[in-house]
Amino acid sequence: MNKTTILLLGDVMGPAAADYVGAKLWNVRKSLGVDLVVANCENCALGNGVDKQNAEKLLSGGCDVLSSGNHVFKKPESKQLLDDCRDIIRPCNYPPEAPGAGYVIKDLGAFRALVINVMGVVYMDPLANPIRSVEKVLDLAEGKYDVSILDVHAEATSEKHALAFYFDGKIDIVVGTHTHVATADERIFPKGTAYVTDLGMCGPDDSVLGIEPQCIIEKLLTNMPVRFNLSQNPISARGVLVTLDGYRPEKIERITF
Repeated sequence: MNKTTILLLGDVMGPAAADYVGAKLWNVRKSLGVDLVVANCENCALGNGVDKQNAEKLLSGGCDVLSSGNHVFKKPESKQLLDDCRDIIRPCNYPPEAPGAGYVIKDLGAFRALVINVMGVVYMDPLANPIRSVEKVLDLAEGKYDVSILDVHAEATSEKHALAFYFDGKIDIVVGTHTHVATADERIFPKGTAYVTDLGMCGPDDSVLGIEPQCIIEKLLTNMPVRFNLSQNPISARGVLVTLDGYRPEKIERITF
């Protein structure tokens, strides 16, 4: 069987990070032989959220699918954007009346990838049950895809881990986003699912989750309202590279560029 390589990138933090990923990604894809790229775009716009300009930078720059999370509808234009562009998805456990869709099946010719987005409910918004919501998507998409990917946008590491165990062998790749800090627990689960608790962030390394450290320090010291400014320090992109053999994951490794 042919090998398939999938790159998953963490939260793109701000327009400068969208520029960075858009400028670097095609070369990265070529050098690593990447077949599919999924990135989380929910913070790509200035002041959080997703807008058309920065989403287009990512899609034209080499991303095939953009997942999101709790900030996805922060910009007024995002509602129309998600309705217009199927390659940008929002968590599938939003109410069915919400704009856009919680999954997409991306046909790349050589294979079809089902990409699902779900949001955790521990310390997050009270959306529908994440497990049941993902199960509904799997039922709807049954027989229509070759590889499956789930972005769990969640605060609690325990919730991400629990979903990975539940979907082990049912979904090929399960990755976490939202906390912006890359975890070192990448592994292949017993029934074959590739997993990491958090992909990390595409943004400035010398920052607090993408924000100027002094802003956060001032908030911690004074407990007063503080404007959170994006850090202007040099940017790097973080995520994982998953290699599949016959659509079955055989290797997952962290990557930075």
